[in-house]
Amino acid sequence: MKKYLLILIIFFLILSTSLIKNSTKKIEDEIFNVKENLRNLNSELEDVFLEYIYLSSSEKLLEFQSLYFEDQLIPKDISKIKLIKLKNGQNYIEDLNIIKR
Repeated sequence: MKKYLLILIIFFLILSTSLIKNSTKKIEDEIFNVKENLRNLNSELEDVFLEYIYLSSSEKLLEFQSLYFEDQLIPKDISKIKLIKLKNGQNYIEDLNIIKR
């Protein structure tokens, strides 16, 4: 009887160790996937942030204007800008209302 009990305990320990090991492996795989996704997203964020900083500086915008558009861009008076709205199938032209907050 003692032999059977000892064999049963050893079998139970082996089985529980196997189950714990498998569940731990699944959790480690999920953690790895999340870390990889996070690493990719951080890299993409850095690229976008660098692009934003590079393109949003006024010097760069003026440089791009002179490089690509030359004399095509001209300043406009903002009060002359109109909005075209579609209501009930008809077009209406309205003045642009700018609200400063």
